[in-house]
Formats: sequence, C-alpha cells, structure tokens
Amino acid sequence: MPQPLIIAVPKGRILAEALPLLAAAGIHPEASFADGDSRALRFATDVPGIELIRVRAFDVATFVAHGAAQLGIVGSDVLAEFDYSELYAPVDLGIGHCRLSVAEPVALAAGDDPRGWSHVHVATKYPHVTQAHFARRGVQAECVKLNGAMELAPTLGLAPRIVDLVSSGRTLKENGLVEVERIMDVTSRLVVNRAAMKTRADVVPLVEAFRRAVAGSIAA
Repeated sequence: MPQPLIIAVPKGRILAEALPLLAAAGIHPEASFADGDSRALRFATDVPGIELIRVRAFDVATFVAHGAAQLGIVGSDVLAEFDYSELYAPVDLGIGHCRLSVAEPVALAAGDDPRGWSHVHVATKYPHVTQAHFARRGVQAECVKLNGAMELAPTLGLAPRIVDLVSSGRTLKENGLVEVERIMDVTSRLVVNRAAMKTRADVVPLVEAFRRAVAGSIAA
C-alpha cells in the first residue's frame, strides 16, 4: 500500500487562511482540522492518499525538509531564517501577509533615528535575518534569541529593541512599543521536499493544483 502524501500546515491564523486554498485545490480535511480545541495533530481528507498534519509554524519547514511531510505551508520569514537546501518553494500562496520589523518603546522612539545606529541590541527569534539585515547597513547587531513574549524584552531590560512579525500592530501598541523599521514583507509559500518532487508522481499535480487555486483567488 503506497504511503500517504502528507501536507504540513501551521497552527494559528494561517490555518484559517489556508482552508479556502486547500478547498480550491480539491482538498477538504475532516471537520476537526479547523477546531482550535482539538488536540489531534494528523487528519484525514476527502482525497484518498492525502493527509494533513497541524504543527507549529517553525516546524513545518523541518517536517518537509526531512521528508516526514512532502509539502507544507511556510512563511517566507522562516525560509529566510533557515537555509533549507532540501526545500523547493514554487508557489507564493498570497496569504499570511505581515512584516518583520524592528520595534522599540515609544519613549525611546521619540528621540531615535534608525539611520544613525551603529550597534543594536535586540530580542528576536530571527537572529540570522536580523544580523544579515543590519550587516548590509554596516550596523552590528547583538541578538538575544527568544521564541515568544518578545514584547516583554524592553520592559524587563533584556534588550531595548525587538525584531518580530507585525500584522496590525495592536500587540506592539498594547505593550508600549512602536514599529521603527521594516526588515521584510512576509507571505506564506507552498514548499515541497525536493526528493519527493522527483520520486513521487502525486506531488507535481498537487503543486499545480495549488498554483491554479492561487491564480483563481487573485482573479476573484
């Protein structure tokens, strides 16, 4: 019996945005897939031989790169942070729009000019992207690696600035921070395991189905 084709999808808001694209590509998961209270991680679909897994956003790329899943939905921020030579990213899905930005306390920003920085100390879960961004400007970046609660770093003295994803900016505002510099715009991409692309006949048709789904959503 052939192994099922696994698609890794990130938890959270991207999952809700991905559901219409999955449907447009002809894939409808079981109802519990969209249930945020469900503890299940692996789900059947109405397509024989295709299953979905629901994992943390940063873990999607790892599952696909190591062949545990054949396809996945990954933010371009994750692809920029980690150099996954095993991944091919053929389709920009046009969902998950946000930006990776530098933010700092409102009081600091009032008299600050990012153009004058020569050294920055930031808390972030994107140290490689952050250091590369500032290196291009000749600025030395010292990064403290955090995986969450980034907004606490300035108020508790861990680092005066943060680099994090920003969507509406509400979380920054509620924690007394303001966005002062944009590093990159972010969208979610369809990623494919390169080996699976070459060895499994069911991968390429699915990639094309997602490509058509994106084209259809743009046309609509």
